[in-house]
Amino acid sequence: MKRLKRLIGIMLLGAVVGTAGVGAMYIYVLPELPDVNSLKDVQLQTPMRVFTSDGKLISQFGEKRRIPLPIQDIPLKMKQAFIATEDSRFYQNPGIDPIGIMRAALNLVLTGKKSQGASTITQQVARNFFLTRQKTYIRKIKEIFLALQIEHILSKDEILDLYLNKISLGYRAYGVGAAAQVYYGKSVNQLTLPQMAMIAGLPKAPSALNPLHDPIRAKSRRNVVLGRMLEQNYIDKATYQQAIATPLSATYHGAEIQVHAPYLAEMVRQEMEQKYGDKAYTRGLKVYTTVTSQRQLAAEKALRQNLLNYDMRHGFRGPVMHLWKDGQTPLSQQAITDKLATLPNYAHLRAATITDVADKQATAIIKGGQTITLNWDGMKWARRFISDDKQGNEPQNAHQILAPGDVIWVLPEADSNDYRLSQLPDASAAIVALRPDDGAIEAISGGFSFNQSKFNRAIQARRQVGSNIKPFIYSDAFASGMTLATLVNDAPVNQWDQSLGTAWRPKNSPPVYAGPLRLRVALAESKNVVSVRVVRKLGIDSVVQHLHLFGFAKDELPHNDTIALGSASLTPIQVVRGYATFANGGFLITPYFIDHISDSTDQIIYQAKPKIACSHCEHPQVPPTIVQLTSEPGNPLKQCPIDYATPEQLAPRIISQQNAFLVAQAMHSVITGGGSWAHHTGWNGTGWRALELHRDDIYGKSGTTNDSRDAWFSGFGPGIVVTSWVGFDDYTRNLGSSAYNNNLGKDQVYGGEFGGKTAQPAWIDLMRAALTGIPEHQLPTPPGIVSVRIDDKTGLLSNKTDYTSRFEYFIAGTQPTQYVQTSGSNSDSSIQDQIF
Repeated sequence: MKRLKRLIGIMLLGAVVGTAGVGAMYIYVLPELPDVNSLKDVQLQTPMRVFTSDGKLISQFGEKRRIPLPIQDIPLKMKQAFIATEDSRFYQNPGIDPIGIMRAALNLVLTGKKSQGASTITQQVARNFFLTRQKTYIRKIKEIFLALQIEHILSKDEILDLYLNKISLGYRAYGVGAAAQVYYGKSVNQLTLPQMAMIAGLPKAPSALNPLHDPIRAKSRRNVVLGRMLEQNYIDKATYQQAIATPLSATYHGAEIQVHAPYLAEMVRQEMEQKYGDKAYTRGLKVYTTVTSQRQLAAEKALRQNLLNYDMRHGFRGPVMHLWKDGQTPLSQQAITDKLATLPNYAHLRAATITDVADKQATAIIKGGQTITLNWDGMKWARRFISDDKQGNEPQNAHQILAPGDVIWVLPEADSNDYRLSQLPDASAAIVALRPDDGAIEAISGGFSFNQSKFNRAIQARRQVGSNIKPFIYSDAFASGMTLATLVNDAPVNQWDQSLGTAWRPKNSPPVYAGPLRLRVALAESKNVVSVRVVRKLGIDSVVQHLHLFGFAKDELPHNDTIALGSASLTPIQVVRGYATFANGGFLITPYFIDHISDSTDQIIYQAKPKIACSHCEHPQVPPTIVQLTSEPGNPLKQCPIDYATPEQLAPRIISQQNAFLVAQAMHSVITGGGSWAHHTGWNGTGWRALELHRDDIYGKSGTTNDSRDAWFSGFGPGIVVTSWVGFDDYTRNLGSSAYNNNLGKDQVYGGEFGGKTAQPAWIDLMRAALTGIPEHQLPTPPGIVSVRIDDKTGLLSNKTDYTSRFEYFIAGTQPTQYVQTSGSNSDSSIQDQIF
């Protein structure tokens, strides 16, 4: 009895001392314990995601990939896999596992090593949110107290929710939602049991047990998880046997990018970092851009295909490298595959190694290990590149192009499993599409491949604009009283340049001169000397001031006659913004590319409020209804977001509606031409290639600089304005010319490169995609515009109704008052007086 009393006393003393010790430890660490109440409103670190306006994923940014999921959306078997492996008594214990702690303590006494952590899921939540992974006694003590506090304020399901969404699972995947995407490209509810078990086995060592890093250890760990599930009766024996016999299926999956727009994504990233700092990457923000997926994809495709076409007609520059040469031992297929794996992808181009060459075909292994055949039709274009202006003879067989061991680029053929020989373009390009009523960017690309160059030419490349400047100059002419019928002498210009000590002789391209021309024809045919004469008539100060209205900085414009030929250097985004004024009736809009931003709970925290172009809205005493603004099919104002604009909501008017209409009419002739082909008076505008769109509601202007260093085409249709540019980043190179290739047939493009041939095809392709399904909608004739019949040759009034006359538009009061003489030359002198 005495011994029993002594034992009880010792136990009571031990309990008192133990309790006191625990209390002392709690008091000691209490000041260092964080407030676990923060877990009630925790914001998990999630990446920023960027979407198109119609909700397609463009990109995501952030160090950690996470897809937060509510606990009810996580499959039961996945929850059971984690519980069986990490904390089998999770729903029974108070946040700590006394049995596990005693087992870990005993192991420490026997081995002297801290090899068993004995951490429950709740303790892991405490560690993951508040502590480090450093193995120290004080950290363990804090972990225990935090776990007890967490159990007091959160339910078991809330704790499990935090755990499954926070846990690190390798390859920057945090939480089971991200892990399912990274390893299997699926959502969690699409995973099989073996796949769930694989993920549940990762928390112990996400790097060492990773199926992508060490498949053998990963499979062994997966089977351990399945064994624990069997022990806990979560699965039966048959299911277990079937699961452990299942081979590994994990492969790396990046983000589910639905619209590839890396230049736009980088624009968004920079804007968001400027707006929110580093928190932009961790708050789970969703950025919805203004681009539409259909138009963005069309823009990317148009730019790339146009560059590839340009590059191929100038010749094949040869293989990227040689893995072996004639007479050397070829590499094995595995060695070839390993080498190709080190080469990047550029857009749809894939690296390939030639393994065999026959007369009219070649065999190759492409990146990834697939063997393909290149047929003659896919390589017969490849005459040798000599210079930008010269190509070699057409090849007669595949041996003249390729040899075994060559590393080349191949391109998949559309709508087939075939490939064709290709190459990474040397030239560069940019394309931008805006909504002219408010400046929303609907598509943008700054180059062939972001992997090739991260320089965004759409917003960063300042290039000479050539004849793309002329509509702005003609706008000044109309503002100064000239008309579409004003005659200007298309004749050579000679001017002595005192600074150069020589005469300046601007030339037309081609150097053909037609004498007196109406301004409509002069713009449509892009007559350089007419533009020079117009600038001289207006004066440099007037032209510079007028161009400044369109957003072009005065100090970036040349203050001399070369401005008439487009010597100013502008970016594509500046150019397309200027052209939007002609499309929207005279307003200067501001381009923008972020429509709205929502937080991780889908609450909108930012909404763009662009100023809109709306001629109907300038007189609010008779405001149009939203129905009136949206009822006309194809109306550029159909997306007007408000009933009518207040002065604060309205974009600034910089030219009159009538002025914008006249410029647009001249740009219409750039595409349609004029005259009568039946009577041999027909003529083409420089943008005639757009006739293939079979629309009468498109307007454009080409642009080419000296020596064809830059090629442009800008223009618009219903609800969209587009600028396309092509050139070399190396400004010393010109776009050159290509000779006829006898291997390709009559429909090929060849000859000198210029705006209508080199930049316009991308513009046409984008317009075709953008306007599909949109009814024709010609610009409405604004008030203050009159139409009278004039003589084609003189611009005077005409009574004729045949091919020698046409109806022309004039601002009321500027139309001609004199009729052309039907015989004699009584009016010749008066006509000559009007020509300059």
